[in-house]
Amino acid sequence: MVSQGRPERQSDYSRMPSHRPLVIDNGAYFCRVGWAGEKDPRFSFHNVLHRPRHRGSGELTSIVGDYDSGTVKLFDFTRSSLRSAFDGNVVYQFETMESILDHTFDRIGVDGAVVDHPVLLTEAPCNPIFSRTRMAELLFETYGVPSLEFGSDGMFSYAYNQRLGLCESDGLLVCSGHTTTHVIPMVNGEPIMEACCRTGVGGFHVTSYLKRLLSLQHPYHLNEIVWEKVEELKQEYCYVAEDYHAELSIFQKGGAEAEAKTKWWQLPWVPPPEKEQPSEEELARRAAIKEKQGQRLREMAFAKRSSKIADLETEIEGLEYLLQELDDAEDAKAEASLLGPSSFGSREEVQAALAKATMSLRKAKGEPVDIKKVEDDIPMSEKYPLLEVPNSLLTPEQLKEKKKQQFLKITTEGRIRAKQKRQEEDLQREREQQLEEERRLANPELYLEELRVRQAEVSARVDQSKRQKIGMASAGAVTSLTSGVSGRGERLSAVQKERMKLLTTAAFDRGKDEDTFGMNDEDWELYKRVGKDTDGDDEDDEDEAELARINIRLKELDPSFMPSTGLIQGAQTVIPSVQQRPLTAEDFRIPLGVERFRAPEIVLQPSMMGLDQAGLGEMLALALMRLPQHYRERVMKGSVLLTGGNSLFEGLDMRLLAELRMTRPLGATIKVVRAADPKLDAWRGASVFASSSSFQKSALSKADFEERGPDWLRHHHLKYSGGSLSNSFLTDNT
Repeated sequence: MVSQGRPERQSDYSRMPSHRPLVIDNGAYFCRVGWAGEKDPRFSFHNVLHRPRHRGSGELTSIVGDYDSGTVKLFDFTRSSLRSAFDGNVVYQFETMESILDHTFDRIGVDGAVVDHPVLLTEAPCNPIFSRTRMAELLFETYGVPSLEFGSDGMFSYAYNQRLGLCESDGLLVCSGHTTTHVIPMVNGEPIMEACCRTGVGGFHVTSYLKRLLSLQHPYHLNEIVWEKVEELKQEYCYVAEDYHAELSIFQKGGAEAEAKTKWWQLPWVPPPEKEQPSEEELARRAAIKEKQGQRLREMAFAKRSSKIADLETEIEGLEYLLQELDDAEDAKAEASLLGPSSFGSREEVQAALAKATMSLRKAKGEPVDIKKVEDDIPMSEKYPLLEVPNSLLTPEQLKEKKKQQFLKITTEGRIRAKQKRQEEDLQREREQQLEEERRLANPELYLEELRVRQAEVSARVDQSKRQKIGMASAGAVTSLTSGVSGRGERLSAVQKERMKLLTTAAFDRGKDEDTFGMNDEDWELYKRVGKDTDGDDEDDEDEAELARINIRLKELDPSFMPSTGLIQGAQTVIPSVQQRPLTAEDFRIPLGVERFRAPEIVLQPSMMGLDQAGLGEMLALALMRLPQHYRERVMKGSVLLTGGNSLFEGLDMRLLAELRMTRPLGATIKVVRAADPKLDAWRGASVFASSSSFQKSALSKADFEERGPDWLRHHHLKYSGGSLSNSFLTDNT
């Protein structure tokens, strides 16, 4: 709640004559209190109750109205919710109402529990008899007031403005308050309550709707979009559009007119401190530290490489010494005794280990390594000696060893062919890169444009491929769910089923004694057929690799290049990291454009916020229809008075004028006026009425209440209508 300060306690209560009435305008949002005959109320406060805890003792305390900074220091309001005595505009929580009346009488200066002045209390039009009875019982029995009178705030405002000459005795009263809006026909200054219309939309709902609109559009500023600030924005910037749809089209089209009607709310913003640029001494110090760290890393890497070279040299010396001993051995028994302590099973294994260690040593020293030459150092006849021996001369153990050597030979030859192919591909790639570099040097701009086009094509191809995969996976999942079958066969594609069929055929076509699959060259054709279902994956991998190379190349040539977004990985979209930038005051500005007239529009169109109620324009037409025919013309020839705090919106009078013209004959005279002070005119009218003789005649005394009881209010005729009010004005001010 907005901290407006608590009202000061009045000091002249004892000097007031006992017959002077106390006027209380008991509104759902504001409560205004003062003495009869005065022009303005003595004080006003928000008609709510807080129940905070004392920060020291932890006891609950009742605080009515606004609270100031001093009160916040003493009490904890974080867990205190606002309590209102009203449901709509009708009092129903009388315990809360009693706390509010305690605060009212204490601020006006009452000492003790008895109020020895008459009281005039405002209430809602057509207030339920139960609420009026409980209120009278509370004032008579708890505070001991000598007499009490009730009156409608809208009637008091109409009579006061009639006295000022703003409205006529016949017309329509439009009273829009905090929670409700009433339309009451007036004939000769008297309300026709049978034709009264009411809708449960008021200023509270307008503020709530505006707060909802701003919160949805600016979710990052929810802490700043609080009720109190939104209420201020509503009062300062909101207006009612004369033609709602035409006003919407202005903002839809944009342009200078929409920009002129847009207001800006600047949120609190503190510019970040500017980063100081490091001095030359600081840059030199950082460079020295970086160089020192790099030197340390280089020394560590050199020590590690030296240690590795030393270990490899020691290992090579040991292997060479072992081979020398094996050469000097006289028979197989001596060789077996030399190989026993080591982990090698034959001379060939020692030679292979020596070749491997030699190649590792050359790599560690940075010398070029010819893999083919190293492998060719050992002849095939020595590596696989059993391949040239006929099977008839071999024992069963040697036959198994021969099969093993045959498989190793095929694998080694295939690896050598693959390495040769990679070397050829590397040479081809180097030639292509050289040609590409020549084209770039010949025409850099054309080369860069072609590279961008190529990047877009490959990116689109990769994106499309991934989308298809996700679609196939989703379709498979849907098929499995809809068919109700969860077996593995239902989840396999046709290509995967063919692959399993080929593997099964290969396994059963061979002999049962031993599995020789893979020994012959024709067996590799089956592997190629089996791998057909992964050909698409290989192509996708190649596209992704090419796309990565193109992106790197474009980044080298154009530092401002950013890879295209939208590539799908799994079921999610790759969102690039947003480049951070320092926040400015523009990021803390909230525009108020359409919201300025969209929020107050709910008074005329409650359906916008989900309420199945009539709008203000419909209520005017409905109130006229309920009137008798001979009263209807008199009312329409009069004036339409707008009063209440929710009628202060700019353009509301013109909008109602347009609404009424649609229901009236062409050329009919319609007068729509706003009250002199829509917020205070109700209290001022009540003040004038309380100081007149009409108040003394119509007030209900405490003796009558004690004698006849609260039920007598059902039959008691309370004369608080506009007619008696106007007459009192005329008689007391002649």
